[in-house]
Amino acid sequence: MSLLTIGELSRHSGVPASALRFYERQGLISSDRSATNQRRYDDAAAKRVAFIRASQRVGIPLARIAEVLAFLPEGHPPTAAFWRRASQCWGEAVDERIARLEQQREQFTACAGCGCLTFGECRLVTPA
Repeated sequence: MSLLTIGELSRHSGVPASALRFYERQGLISSDRSATNQRRYDDAAAKRVAFIRASQRVGIPLARIAEVLAFLPEGHPPTAAFWRRASQCWGEAVDERIARLEQQREQFTACAGCGCLTFGECRLVTPA
């Protein structure tokens, strides 16, 4: 893959250019600069962006993603082994999130059957 401009990487990944700049400021990805000081992203950066997107899609917060990416040398893409380890680490967090969502669905269904939606009484609308 040749070097991509920020616009090309944005189109390729579906990540807004502003988010790519943020990722770079946070040290999640890196770029080279052209003679005219334009960002140029290599395949490693594109793969890191893919890792970030996939991780966020399953509910992993960016701070946790950053912690894991910090184990990779700068400028290196996630490897298959890296993906497997992240999946193992985050599998439990994803399972916990699913369990919480299922519990919330059950609570919503029970509250919808009641229909009161009274603050102070209804667990669905009363702050915890």
